[in-house]
Amino acid sequence: MARSDLEKAHLLLQKRRFSQALSILESGRNPEIYRESFDYFLTAGLACLYLGDTGNAGVYFQRARHIRMTDTTLLCAQAVLFLHRGETDRAIEYYVDALDYDPNNKLALRAMEFIRSHGSYEELCHAFDTGEIKKYYPPLGVNPDTIKRIVLSAFAGVVLALMIFNFGKFSNAARKLHLPAANARADLSELFLSVDEMGNAHKKDLSGGTYKYILSDAQIKKSYDMAMTYFQDYKENASLVEINRLLNSNASDAIKAKAEMISTYFKEPTFDSLSTFGDNISYADVAKEPDLYLGCSVAWSGRISNSVSEGKSFRCDLLVGYENMERVEGFVPLIFAESPQPPIDGERPIKVLGKIKVENGKIALEGKAVYQPVNREN
Repeated sequence: MARSDLEKAHLLLQKRRFSQALSILESGRNPEIYRESFDYFLTAGLACLYLGDTGNAGVYFQRARHIRMTDTTLLCAQAVLFLHRGETDRAIEYYVDALDYDPNNKLALRAMEFIRSHGSYEELCHAFDTGEIKKYYPPLGVNPDTIKRIVLSAFAGVVLALMIFNFGKFSNAARKLHLPAANARADLSELFLSVDEMGNAHKKDLSGGTYKYILSDAQIKKSYDMAMTYFQDYKENASLVEINRLLNSNASDAIKAKAEMISTYFKEPTFDSLSTFGDNISYADVAKEPDLYLGCSVAWSGRISNSVSEGKSFRCDLLVGYENMERVEGFVPLIFAESPQPPIDGERPIKVLGKIKVENGKIALEGKAVYQPVNREN
């Protein structure tokens, strides 16, 4: 049975994919049906809260409050917003209300104890900077992706153990699984934006600079969050697109520096990885906005022409999409620093793994690998 937009958003919220959850809610197919939905406004507010967009979170929570005032999750969420503003007295009022409806509410009790022992302005600022304040956000439950990774890891461990026991060949067994290890992605927790960085997401003075994209604070935070999420999903290209968007925008220097740091954890793609994780990019998309795709790796098919060898280097034009000699999507200069082995046969279709660059104002490819069928007939 197909899920509603709200059900999809709930699942994405549990998976900590806050930008995607908010996007579904704000651009749903039929938003009018949620006009009086408490759950809709609470879910959207929580997505904003976890993204650091406290302004819009407050708007959504207030809409939810007009529908239902006694929900303890909402009361604790609104109390945390007052903590963000340093208004501890108002926060306590909301926590007390939550305890009136649920005297054993653990979140409200822990938050009240935090305010009692660490409620000074300086200690609140420290809690924001370190991210400790998120302990008092309404919980989202167990991430189903985490459960899936644990199950897959356990299953993979059992299979590996059996293979090792039967054959004594650990490395060969591991290669047969074709599953990314649970810890294959780098830990980017140190690259989460601080409260100060989120509060100063864009440059205040734009004089003396050129910016292709002028983004709001919410758009900057969303783009950064997506760059992190795509990286964790093994989609380096999609992550790099968001990083390029930030680097060409009015985002603050601190956010740009952290965005560039994300890219230092990228792994070199292969034909297989681009296909497996759905991270390949079409020529048409790159042609629309080349600046967004600089440095991305693509696997494009076609034929070559105008090939020239200069020492160890090899240059040609790649006729993208012309492998069946029916339609050319575009002409792209293709450059190999060292001539690939075996040499490219201009009479046969070709598939190229390359990195996007700009040469003389035009899209070009820095060649990394080549695949051609062995048989001339193919």
